[in-house]
Amino acid sequence: MPGEAQVAVEAVFREERGLLLASLVRRFGDLDLAEEVTSEAIEAALRHWPAEGVPARPGAWLLTTARRKAVDRLRRDQAYAARLAVLRADAERDEAAPVAEMGGVGELPDERLQLFFTCAHPALAAEDRTALTLRCLAGLTTPEVARAFLVPTATMAQRIVRAKKKIREARIPFRVPGPDELPERLPGVLQVVYSVFTEGYAASSGPRLQRLDLAEEAVRLARILHRLLPAEREAAGLLALLLLVHARRGARTGPEGEPVLLEDQDRGLWDRAMIEEGRALVVRALTGGPAGPYGVQAAVAALHDEAADVESTDWAQIVALYEVLLTLTPSPVVAVNRAVAVAMRDGPGAGLALLDALGGEPRLRAYVPYAVARGDLLSRLGRGGEAAVAYREALELAGTEPERAALRRKLGEG
Repeated sequence: MPGEAQVAVEAVFREERGLLLASLVRRFGDLDLAEEVTSEAIEAALRHWPAEGVPARPGAWLLTTARRKAVDRLRRDQAYAARLAVLRADAERDEAAPVAEMGGVGELPDERLQLFFTCAHPALAAEDRTALTLRCLAGLTTPEVARAFLVPTATMAQRIVRAKKKIREARIPFRVPGPDELPERLPGVLQVVYSVFTEGYAASSGPRLQRLDLAEEAVRLARILHRLLPAEREAAGLLALLLLVHARRGARTGPEGEPVLLEDQDRGLWDRAMIEEGRALVVRALTGGPAGPYGVQAAVAALHDEAADVESTDWAQIVALYEVLLTLTPSPVVAVNRAVAVAMRDGPGAGLALLDALGGEPRLRAYVPYAVARGDLLSRLGRGGEAAVAYREALELAGTEPERAALRRKLGEG
């Protein structure tokens, strides 16, 4: 029974922690208090459930227990209670417009949506927003968040404390923005989730190319956002993009953890159910109005996933989609992707000319895929010496050991 109870607590913690935390923040107006009593409720469950059995509604049990602990804390600390009363009064004055007016969220909103917007508030530093989202909504511990971004636990703890302090001192409201604010605020929320996925899909450093735990947490968060904001096409686009890319996870690395290029991947290892789900979401993201950046990127990913091989991929359509994306989010990274697609459509010379035209862009000096793409195109053109120079530049910049090993092989040093 003890083992069963612990498994049940862990399952509830994973599935309902964000909902539990959001409900407590909504009621008491303080993130620190909510986290503390949530942890205390989990500890209580681990003590009581082995002897008494797992309750029929474990999430409700945890919420009731946490609320009681919060009330006890406030009764003991009147100064703390007075401060929270001020925060609560501010929140009540700053209530959002009725959720029913927000285009599909529903009459009874999941309070995690409010926590999403609090964690991703533009008043917080970008790195703090991502850390707080992982800590509060993905349920990672502070050491786990620190490992995800390869910083000491103390450094990450300081970031999280700084973010909470900013929320408290700036009296950032725990609410969903009104309809007039949502278009401006939603991209920041989506960007935080996408940043989590990007670190999971292609780790910035460390011994592994992929951090599947982070990628899967990002997919879970994207699902929550899409479920909470079904009328927002970019929420659908983000989820579609993550699913269509994550579907290739089983083929992206070889037996030794080395990266496997898209053209060399065993497409039989791709997750077809995930691809079909993503494709359906692409249709949702691209209909009913102008396309957004995540919807366009998801459409590119869908074209890759639908093709039987690299040769039969619709490169002309991919180039056209990257051109649309460049108008939506002008970026040298998007320009690099477009250049690679042009190389596949028109030949390596055409792609290399576009890459060389980007050579003066400062943001590409530390961008490994740019140097690798130049090396690959130079190699295809038979310019081996120049390709080696590009690969060495990439090797100096590469952050993960699998990337470095792959580049050493390209240089004949592996």
